[in-house]
Amino acid sequence: MAALLERRDQSISITDFIRTAKKAFDALTSGKQDRFVVMKNNNPSAVVLPVDTFEAMQNELEDLRLQVIAAERLGSFDADKAISHAEYGCPLLRCR
Repeated sequence: MAALLERRDQSISITDFIRTAKKAFDALTSGKQDRFVVMKNNNPSAVVLPVDTFEAMQNELEDLRLQVIAAERLGSFDADKAISHAEYGCPLLRCR
């Protein structure tokens, strides 16, 4: 949970969140708050983030997945089986 909460003001009970949802969303959209960890029975139940933050996290995750795929492919690269750009492009360009 330490990774979820950097500051005490990031934690909010589910009851308080329901009561002050508009204020919480306003704080998120204005940038005054970067996230809320919604607590239920003193346990983290959900994390509420601004859309931009969530999209940035999704993009970063996708980039990391692509890096893993690229690293795996580079590890099994065989130069003898490689096709040059010129060789690959000729069938598409109808080269002779």
